[in-house]
Amino acid sequence: MNDRTLLLAGNWKMNHDHLEAISAVQKLAWALEDAKLDDSHCEVVVVPPFTDIRSVQTLVQGDKLWLKYGAQDVSQHAPGAHTGEIAASFLSRLGCSYVVIGHSERRADNHETNEVVATKIKAALSAELTPILCVGESLEQRQEKSHVEFTLGQMDESLAGFDAADLSGLVIAYEPVWAIGTGETATAADAAEMASAIRVRLGEKYGDALAQTTRILYGGSVKADNVAEIVASADVDGALVGGASLSGPDFAALCKAAVAK
Repeated sequence: MNDRTLLLAGNWKMNHDHLEAISAVQKLAWALEDAKLDDSHCEVVVVPPFTDIRSVQTLVQGDKLWLKYGAQDVSQHAPGAHTGEIAASFLSRLGCSYVVIGHSERRADNHETNEVVATKIKAALSAELTPILCVGESLEQRQEKSHVEFTLGQMDESLAGFDAADLSGLVIAYEPVWAIGTGETATAADAAEMASAIRVRLGEKYGDALAQTTRILYGGSVKADNVAEIVASADVDGALVGGASLSGPDFAALCKAAVAK
């Protein structure tokens, strides 16, 4: 057992407009209440598109929901002449707690390097947002058995220039690229192996205190019927959930299954 609070974060990706977001969050809140879950059991976070965040904020704060919310990305730049970018300070003012950084889809579609990811983490921390740093290997790297080396290298470069004091509260999401949205899921043993390796590396670079307090999530086709086995590992502290988080009742069922591990 450890003292790390179970974290279940739903990454909606480019799904739900702001009206659909309101409905999804309301249904999630009702379903969590029906399941008799609250923040004494776990931390539940929704990560909607930028256009939904203000609506989610109004609902969460107005109804005093215990849910938290965050953003799917953040600009590496301060406010200014950066068309289409969203500054960390803007997200902070909207009440976001978390921001996903370095998701494999952004690395692939937007050519984000580890160096860019590091600057985004710095921007998030400057606005008191908690980064959820995403790392993970391709199928080819898994088959070549270089997956641990690659993922740890990705994490090292993404956290270059930070010290332990900077990274207090950091969340790391291990998402094997080959398991995201494919229906394929890494085994619980695969997730445990990587989470353990990540924790060891954090200890080596930043000290045992940070290693033992950092929450490590698994992401990649997580569902209600496999989440309990995945989070049963001592080093896996929750899940970054994709498609299964789009439906409030489905996400609540997943949260209930995770808590009941």
